[in-house]
Amino acid sequence: MIRESEVTPEPRPSQWLQVEIVHEHAVLARMRSEWDALLDASDAGPFNAWEWIYPWCRRIAPDRRPLVLTARDRTGTLVGLMPLGFELRHVLGRQVGRLSFLGETHIGSDYLDVVARRGMEEAVTRAFAHGLREMHGGWDVLDLTDLHEDSLTVKVLRETFPELEVRVTERYVCPYETFTPGEPFDAFLKRTGRRDNFLRRRKWLEKQEGYRIERTEAPGELAGPMTDFFRLHAARWAEDGGSQGIKGKGVESFHRDATQFLAERGRLRMYIMKVGGQAVASVYGILHRDTFIYFQSGYDPAWRNRSVGLVLVGETFKDAIEAGLTEYDFLRGTETYKSDWTTKQRRTVSVRIHATQGAGHWFTRHEEVARDAREVLKRVLPSETVERIRRFRRRRAAV
Repeated sequence: MIRESEVTPEPRPSQWLQVEIVHEHAVLARMRSEWDALLDASDAGPFNAWEWIYPWCRRIAPDRRPLVLTARDRTGTLVGLMPLGFELRHVLGRQVGRLSFLGETHIGSDYLDVVARRGMEEAVTRAFAHGLREMHGGWDVLDLTDLHEDSLTVKVLRETFPELEVRVTERYVCPYETFTPGEPFDAFLKRTGRRDNFLRRRKWLEKQEGYRIERTEAPGELAGPMTDFFRLHAARWAEDGGSQGIKGKGVESFHRDATQFLAERGRLRMYIMKVGGQAVASVYGILHRDTFIYFQSGYDPAWRNRSVGLVLVGETFKDAIEAGLTEYDFLRGTETYKSDWTTKQRRTVSVRIHATQGAGHWFTRHEEVARDAREVLKRVLPSETVERIRRFRRRRAAV
């Protein structure tokens, strides 16, 4: 059992922080304003926002128990939080207590981490690490995924748990691009691998009757664009067995909630390309400080040869530059279309901590054996069979 009193560190002369745990969804719901204020005063990534984490708890993992660490200064001001959740995994008859980030899984939440007020990152992170150490008897595996590769949390956890097994593994490559202040879109376009094709395809589309691009950011105007987005995204991935990122029960409801909340904060950009009144392409984007986050997209396969996806992505770059943003982040994935627009990459990592023996060690070993078995099957089975199995699993996960 995890007790709140176990995570309160001793006051220190140089830095006094009161660390507590939030377990109840109702309390999380009431934290929005101070969570938002903290995120704005931090350097934390976009998916650490209340507008993302709270609907995730309600729609994606309603059975996972929140275990959100909060840090307050002497005045009671929230200066740090670590959005964790606790679950019991049952594997081959064994029970494993797993502590992980809220917002994880197939949703695609890159750069999860501790949220701390600027200048207080180390004090807050060490206070949370101390708390996690104090409650180690209440969890078997601390499993943190998709942190930035340079995350302070990784360093602090290594130092805090020297006697435990701490595994840091690479997760994803995230392509991105930065913009030179004052540089016009045309100048940026010359630096990309898509200039000629983009201009040629856009010119053709602009001649079609009813061609336009609609940008929606108002909270009360999202129903239609979100419906178009889900349809186009599903159509794009149908021939591959379904989307990996938007699948399963509750996911569409989650995104409808999250986009509404993000729009209320002025953080959402939904783009729909229409030709003759028909939606043919969509981009789901998020604004975070001076960065445009390309989260997901979709297009009508019947329009693939007209490169509607390419043109719409180019238009989101144009919009970001003209809005004075300084960065465009494609998030995880090394698809060719991303590298044609970008020249830079960052990476994410995962951290797993458990004892060298016991349930946590066994849990990790079980995953390794299962993964090795899958790799053997991939090597011995015909590639067509492997592809059919992959598509079947995607379709099943989408149900």
